[in-house]
Amino acid sequence: MNKLLYNAVARKEINTTGFALTKPSLKKERVVLTGIRRDGQSRSDFESSLQELKRLVGTAGGEVIAETSQEVDCPNPKTFIGKGKVEEISEQVRFLNADSVALDDELSPTQNQNLEQAFGVKVLDRTAVILDIFAKRAHTKEGRLQVELAQLKYMAPRLKGLWSHFSKQSGGIGTKGPGETQLEVDRRRVRERIALLKSRLKDVETHRTIHRLKREAVPLPLFSLVGYTNAGKSTLFNALTRAGVLVEDKLFATLDPTVRKIRLPSGRIVLLADTVGFIRKLPHTLVEAFKATFEEVAHSDALIHVVDMSDPEALQQMQTVEQVLLELDLTSKPGITLFNKKDQGFSGFNNGSGIPISALTGEGLPHMLDAMDNLLRQRAQRANFFLPHTRGDILASLYTMGHVLQISHDGEGTFVECEIESKFIQKYQNFLVTA
Repeated sequence: MNKLLYNAVARKEINTTGFALTKPSLKKERVVLTGIRRDGQSRSDFESSLQELKRLVGTAGGEVIAETSQEVDCPNPKTFIGKGKVEEISEQVRFLNADSVALDDELSPTQNQNLEQAFGVKVLDRTAVILDIFAKRAHTKEGRLQVELAQLKYMAPRLKGLWSHFSKQSGGIGTKGPGETQLEVDRRRVRERIALLKSRLKDVETHRTIHRLKREAVPLPLFSLVGYTNAGKSTLFNALTRAGVLVEDKLFATLDPTVRKIRLPSGRIVLLADTVGFIRKLPHTLVEAFKATFEEVAHSDALIHVVDMSDPEALQQMQTVEQVLLELDLTSKPGITLFNKKDQGFSGFNNGSGIPISALTGEGLPHMLDAMDNLLRQRAQRANFFLPHTRGDILASLYTMGHVLQISHDGEGTFVECEIESKFIQKYQNFLVTA
């Protein structure tokens, strides 16, 4: 993947968004899967992580033809896995005619290069597989820019292994020395490309900020769906909004954030955002590159944590999501936990703090909407307004943005008692009635 990506960038085979273009292959890549279990790591956690990598490879378009593992105290600094395991995998690659080897950890550039020399095929670590999936799933301009930026940052320290066979370029007339090596030229191109992508992303972030400010001018509470990848967030989002967001039984089926309006049982209108799913060992380069995408989560009034309770690893997945939210400094936001996929049966874990639902059948969704209403009411303040008969627009807004408790009319106007957030009270303070 790295060499193909570099060739696309070097030859400027990019579209108007700056995203590298590659031709899809109909033939599935044959992959040998391997991982190491470190001292102190539970077997169940290790096996779950390895099976997750297998699903990631399948999502990326590959086919796992063999699996192998090794237990070590610490990774080999040169090859990550032991010498004997390197020889074993080399034989598997030749015997099975494999196209690549995938490891369930992040390799250093040196380890990646040494393993490729030993195996004679492409070596992908967990980060490379996730980046490849993100490249396939990104559809918006911002998403594609973020993916390419993450790919180039990942690829930059690995250039030496890709191009070590190139000789130095010849210098021109009047130049001193042999001129730049091909590697130096390549590194410069990547640095320039990274700088350009960062500049374009700043422009996109500026536009996003403008749109968000316009949205906040008509202040509606924002709830963001968060959770482990494939927990059913997009299915839930579609059930509530009928937005037609892509739903697949694959990891990272949704990458670009989508925001829609929904109406709660109280009549209040809120915004609901569907966001990218989290995953264990989420590469830091992705967290950094996708900070703009996570802005929707950062500016949320509340989070809705969707948990796949049919998955035996539900507890570990919840902990992974909480860890990522901690890295993004988003743990202080109020939230609701949903135990999704009730129709498929519970895995056995239930801490009693969540709402069991089935996004597929709709079971439990009324309870979820009631919980969203209750959460907003907890944040609200009681206020009284007196509105002229000509300001029916404000009355409609109070119904939309708050919970109207009582309303009465007289010859001069309308008296409204409601529960509403303080920021909305300030917006209509000219009509506020104080005791």
